[in-house]
Amino acid sequence: MIQDPVLATFCDTFNKLDNTCTEKLYSIYSSDIVFIDPLHRVEGIEALKRDFDALYANVIDCRFRFHHGLRDGDRGFVCWTMALRHRRLCKGRQIDVEGCSVLRFASPDGGKVVHHQDHFDAGALLYERLPLLGAVIRSIKRHAAG
Repeated sequence: MIQDPVLATFCDTFNKLDNTCTEKLYSIYSSDIVFIDPLHRVEGIEALKRDFDALYANVIDCRFRFHHGLRDGDRGFVCWTMALRHRRLCKGRQIDVEGCSVLRFASPDGGKVVHHQDHFDAGALLYERLPLLGAVIRSIKRHAAG
């Protein structure tokens, strides 16, 4: 459970997003947000909303379990497990991916997020789930592990 009220509000709002209400992004992100994850980089709230609209278009369900979080002034992070069901991945079956979000807020007291960078295994989320590429990546991982 996240104890910090600024992080808790961020996490609660993020978990309410779905394909019908991506406008909730406006309540947690600044107009000049920079959002980065292993798959892309988006700058500006309007571009981020368009991106989330496209991402959520085929999402059946997406929920985050936020495990740990810490904020020190305008910097913070949250560790999470994403449970995703997507029409185009794994025939709609749930995919669990561990990750961490590093956040920078508009002020030391919190405010809206101005920089958000996610760290997670893009292979576990996407690449390993693709028919041909997935087999190749899984084979490489097996060889690298032992």
